Amino acid sequence: MVLGLGIDIIEIDRIKQSVDNYGDRFLEKIFTISELEYCLSKKNKYQHLAARFAAKEAITKALSSVNVSPGWKDIEISNLSNGRPVVNLRSIEIKEYLGNDKKLLISMSHSDHYVTCVAILSTTA
Repeated sequence: MVLGLGIDIIEIDRIKQSVDNYGDRFLEKIFTISELEYCLSKKNKYQHLAARFAAKEAITKALSSVNVSPGWKDIEISNLSNGRPVVNLRSIEIKEYLGNDKKLLISMSHSDHYVTCVAILSTTA
């Protein structure tokens, strides 16, 4: 059963402008160390940063339907070896809410200029 749904789309250039204007202050506010290590090692670093930003926004929207409000760094996006994105929750409160009977799934996609993400909060049964 779907409990929450979130979607976000962002221009990659918007993330680049934020990095150019605010530098480390912006990066350290939004992204975890692991996310930064991953994204900044990529040729298209702004695309990867934008994907994680969109994912965090989509997840926050999905969780808002059940009155859960994570901070930026409460959500960490990583990738499995096959490239599939996964959600790592760093907030004990959110982990406790999800327990063993709920899960968060995401799907990210990008073009040359935009990144989008959909997040689904559902029960596991």
